Amino acid sequence: MNMKTNTMDISEKLKKSHCQFMGREKALTYPSVENTISLLYMLRQALFPFCFPGERPHDVLLDDIHQMLLAEIQIAFLVTDLAADADEAEKKAAEAALWLLEELPAIQTLLCKDAHAGYYGDPAARGIDEVIMAYPGHFAIFSHRIAHFLYQKAVPYIPRIISEHAHSITGIDIHPGANIGEYFFIDHGTGIVIGETAIIGNNVKLYQSVTLGALSTRKGQDLSGIKRHPTIEDNVTIYAGATILGGETVIGAGSVIGGNVFITQSIKPDTKVSDLTR
Repeated sequence: MNMKTNTMDISEKLKKSHCQFMGREKALTYPSVENTISLLYMLRQALFPFCFPGERPHDVLLDDIHQMLLAEIQIAFLVTDLAADADEAEKKAAEAALWLLEELPAIQTLLCKDAHAGYYGDPAARGIDEVIMAYPGHFAIFSHRIAHFLYQKAVPYIPRIISEHAHSITGIDIHPGANIGEYFFIDHGTGIVIGETAIIGNNVKLYQSVTLGALSTRKGQDLSGIKRHPTIEDNVTIYAGATILGGETVIGAGSVIGGNVFITQSIKPDTKVSDLTR
């Protein structure tokens, strides 16, 4: 009996089966998950060079980010639109990569406001720099700000790779499509879920295990592009374990949502909700 494994034959079967499952005739090159995650940390270093110092000069770091980002985005556009030629993909990638780079000062401003919200909202914080360097909530927000900017440029794959990496590190799941305002603070954070079409205003604070979700996703792809997740207006605090569902659900400005409540209807401004269901 021949016990030798024919790895070549197994390899061909696996690749063929995978391509058929994806509805394609041959394997394609996708953006690198490893490179995308490396880019995320390079961007954090570029945005906060004194908290995360590196050996490269800052301008060299930015050049490296630009080139690496350009390459990965071009691959993402090519694999998504198979009809596009390399020149068209390169043009779209160049536009998206340059746009993100030029928006870094604006992203930095947003993240500094988030860090201020974290520091002033948490008596245990010892400094704004501690929030930036060590708080999982701020890392999740930082990752989301980057992913959201790329999502706005319709960059495939890369925004979701970034958000899922942050999810795996922090336990905080924010879809890249979610619109989040200034001075956003996540306290503790583990178990938070924020859906794709959620809208969050300014000066909002969430505690752990909050869900801003959809009422039902049984229709699957038929719901794509439809607002499925709630709107949270300015100056709202949502305590641990609260679940708020539905695209038409609006939590009015200045409201306080108590822990473990279940909400599927809108709440008027300046309301305190503590019932178990609403």
